[in-house]
Amino acid sequence: MIKLPSNNTSKVAIKLKPLAETLVKKGHPWVFENSIVKQNKEGKSGDLAVIFDSKKNKFLACGFYDPYSPIRIKILQANNPVVINKEWFSNKIEQAYNKRISLLQTNTNSYRLIYGENDGLPSLIADVYDKVLVVKLYASFWFYYLKDILPLLISISKAETTVLRLSRNVQKEKNEFNFTDGQVIDGELKNEVVIFKEHGINFSANVIHGHKTGYFLDHRANRKKVGEIAKGKTVLDVFSYAGGFSVHALAGGAKEVTSLDISKPALEIAKSNAKLNKYTGKHLTIAGDAFVALNKLAEEKTTYDIVVIDPPSFAKSASEVDRALASYKKLTTLGLKLVSKNGILVLASCSSRVTSELFFNLVEKTLLKNNIKYKILKKTLHDTDHPISFKEGAYLKCIYLEMI
Repeated sequence: MIKLPSNNTSKVAIKLKPLAETLVKKGHPWVFENSIVKQNKEGKSGDLAVIFDSKKNKFLACGFYDPYSPIRIKILQANNPVVINKEWFSNKIEQAYNKRISLLQTNTNSYRLIYGENDGLPSLIADVYDKVLVVKLYASFWFYYLKDILPLLISISKAETTVLRLSRNVQKEKNEFNFTDGQVIDGELKNEVVIFKEHGINFSANVIHGHKTGYFLDHRANRKKVGEIAKGKTVLDVFSYAGGFSVHALAGGAKEVTSLDISKPALEIAKSNAKLNKYTGKHLTIAGDAFVALNKLAEEKTTYDIVVIDPPSFAKSASEVDRALASYKKLTTLGLKLVSKNGILVLASCSSRVTSELFFNLVEKTLLKNNIKYKILKKTLHDTDHPISFKEGAYLKCIYLEMI
């Protein structure tokens, strides 16, 4: 392992506005800059913010201070005083690992070991692809604690190689340690493309240059479900990216699968992922804007037994929610034109600002408006390795609809 920096951070005493205090007491992991009413000194990245109750002046919570974010404090522990040290990190990582045990008992060697705030370790993602651990930092304060947490993550995951990924914001910040995105910090990486299994199906992740940590693990259970219902069917996978749904459908015995994505390189990855597995069906690709391509297919009266529409996030901010809902409505309407009689339409959303209730209601209203007779087969949220511990942490929702 490369030499990691020692922790030379200090503590900052903080007091909050009453509403923020209440939220922290209830376990919310974020304290915004405008919620702070008093602090004893200017904080630096990595400093431990100790929040005191404004009335009793007793310990309320502690968390990492982040001068680069409007979320100024990311809470680690509330209500009960603790020492944030290697032992504390070890307990958190062990708790997180225990939540994943049921998943790891399947034929799967890729999983999210740490899911940020939802596992009590804010702004930290740790994904495992076979024997490669990918740690992605969304805040620079973690630089000061890598010496404590990395050996723990490596030990519990039994990783032989560890790659460090940095978010765009962290890459922009001053970095006194010269950490870089895609840096191998432990072991040796023979190939930046790592082959891994997801419920017995082979996939690849580019752990150095791929999106996020190299692959999107969150839809695993939904991809498995589509694979289970695809035998002998024709399938359209919209916003297919690296072919997650497409590959499961092909491996599940689909007669024909069409992967549709705007990115030609992503479609090439989808094709190569498919070839990592045995299948007899036909794999077609369409490169183009989803809305334009779906309209064209509808005009040509093309239909499929299963249509999967899993778009990227449409609402990065509250101001984009209405536009996102309009896009989901449009995609639902297009999907209805492309799914065959008695076929199945699978619709998903990963916009955290669009709640599951809002999304599911919009989908059903669109179906009713189009006088569609349907049956809801299933509604799903997050997979086991993406647990949710606070409202804003939830983003994924998926609905399976059978046309009748």
